[in-house]
Amino acid sequence: MNLFGKFQLGHPYNDFLDRYATPEQRNRWQQVHEEIQLTEAQRQLLGSFRRTMSVLCLAGAWCGDCINQCPAFDRFAEASPSIQLRFLDRDDHPDVQRQLQINGGNRVPVLVFFSEDGFEVARYGERTLSQYRQMMQIQCPQGDYQSPERQRRELLSQVTQEWLDQFERVQWLLCLSPRLRQKHGD
Repeated sequence: MNLFGKFQLGHPYNDFLDRYATPEQRNRWQQVHEEIQLTEAQRQLLGSFRRTMSVLCLAGAWCGDCINQCPAFDRFAEASPSIQLRFLDRDDHPDVQRQLQINGGNRVPVLVFFSEDGFEVARYGERTLSQYRQMMQIQCPQGDYQSPERQRRELLSQVTQEWLDQFERVQWLLCLSPRLRQKHGD
């Protein structure tokens, strides 16, 4: 399957929400979007990106993991003109859903990163390491108590950074690509 062709069918962030989110879901996405404030260092990093990277996000407007992570992707795209971000609804694209299964299951969000000329560079999804750590702590508590609100804010910050690490990794992979360096003469 040509996943880059699917990127061309994707929707920008707000168009995706306009098409797929209920008013309640849209409100939840907006709340998380407003909470995500990139640090100056994060904005500078994103502003330093020079290679175009197309990013396809398979998501569901109904999905709690998407609500809590996808707004960060939009913040990254706002801070970097090099990031072209598009969303596909998981249920409207079952062929993509099957192609991007994780551990034999349908998971979202899943990102696929492409070079400017459509080569797949990387895939990443559906939860970050800090999310899994929190889930393990809830299921196997070890007495380090924090208020739920503080835990939520800290987790959002950690998840945003972990996703940014993936975007940064792909950017440097693209910058160091012999094929793209030859193409751009750098």
